[in-house]
Amino acid sequence: MNPSSYATLPERFFARVAPTRVTAPGLVKINHALAAELNFNCAEMDSGALAGLFSGNALPPGTAPIAMAYAGHQFGHFVPQLGDGRAILIGEMRDQSGAPRDIQLKGCGRTPYSRSGDGRAALGPVLREYLVSEAMHALGIPTTRSLAAVTTGETVQREVTMPGAILTRVAASHVRVGTFEYFAARGDAAGVKVLADYVIARHYPLAAQDGAPYLSLLKQVVSRQASLIAQWMNVGFIHGVMNTDNMAVSGETIDFGPCAFMDGFDPAAVFSSIDERGRYAYANQPHAAAWNLARFAESLLPLIDAQPERAADMATEVVSGFAALFAECWLSGMRRKLGLATAAAEDRQLAEAFLEAMHRGQADFALTFRALCEAQVDQGAAGIRGCFADGRDFDGWAERWRARLGREPSTALSRAETMRRANPAYIPRNHRIEQVITAAVEHGDFAPFEQLATVLSQPYQEQAGFVAYAAAPRPDERVLQTFCGT
Repeated sequence: MNPSSYATLPERFFARVAPTRVTAPGLVKINHALAAELNFNCAEMDSGALAGLFSGNALPPGTAPIAMAYAGHQFGHFVPQLGDGRAILIGEMRDQSGAPRDIQLKGCGRTPYSRSGDGRAALGPVLREYLVSEAMHALGIPTTRSLAAVTTGETVQREVTMPGAILTRVAASHVRVGTFEYFAARGDAAGVKVLADYVIARHYPLAAQDGAPYLSLLKQVVSRQASLIAQWMNVGFIHGVMNTDNMAVSGETIDFGPCAFMDGFDPAAVFSSIDERGRYAYANQPHAAAWNLARFAESLLPLIDAQPERAADMATEVVSGFAALFAECWLSGMRRKLGLATAAAEDRQLAEAFLEAMHRGQADFALTFRALCEAQVDQGAAGIRGCFADGRDFDGWAERWRARLGREPSTALSRAETMRRANPAYIPRNHRIEQVITAAVEHGDFAPFEQLATVLSQPYQEQAGFVAYAAAPRPDERVLQTFCGT
């Protein structure tokens, strides 16, 4: 492992701080597939050595651990200093393609940015982030990854006393929109430029060849976020806390706090216990992303053009294009989910009408789309009709859908196979995650965690013996609120 390249930036970008030692680290899980991608031969280390490494008790030689500084708009209110309050970037590894990947320990002790926090993480949120981030990766959605989870042998105090844990998070980088806001709010134009140049070199090298590199940077970040949010929407994912400090400029999903996947489809669905007004509800996520990108654009204005009005006009035009980019990405994803390989003018209306029918019929998002794969012919309609409270909600739409499929060049069999690769059978459902957390926290039983992680690693494939993992929760199993892990 090498020191993070971020640690070579000016000292005001971070604080140098080492992880706080823990009493008795214990290895819960190591992600062998990700370790192989990072060329990390964990087979040469026993569980005790791995626990020491991933707890921060025994860092590799040559690392230069740091906590990154950043600011952020939290639910629309600007906080000028946040920063890594319970996470430390310990270094960098190269994956098999040669790309650098940040290695960060989350929950490894206090930093200068902890404010009143203890810098620790509880076991439940660590298991949640491990499962959901790796599920997102398996779904093909850009995301930070989870390399390892360890227990600390200590407790943390939240609403109740809970076992402590540490997650090892892997990312293309941990630079956020809020990182840019941190320097812009201080009038540190030089700092914004250094940061922008770093991001261009790491993520968007083609922007450096553009005559307007910082405007090009903005364009590419907007494009990546449009694609990312569309992919969230296409699988029913709700981030929960889309603050600017939780938006990575790399285009990865980051910070799995009170996140959730919908069961029954509801555009107004909110699971985060702290989102009391629905700012980050499912249907509001594209609007929240555009708002965040406007804050990013504001940070870049002095770099875009020396004339403030001209810079604002240029940036506004780019950010205003987010809606069209998102709509295009969303519709492309919906076409795949509906079995449409070609484009037609009525496709958007067709997709929206299906979602409206699902909402009326209280249909489960994942189950209904998965059942749609078999419903292209009348013989397969029985399964999907059962997803709706009133099967006539599906019947009224299905006639239009089948007429549209009739203009597709592919066969029903090949379409069904393609649709199965766009409509997962397995998602990390809230009730399953809560069952995993309860087993681990209350009984020290990690077998349910291991099993769920295995199922979620192949979300598009039917898995014999695990049909129950695809099922929606019973009424008594529904989890209606999720909580931040801080």
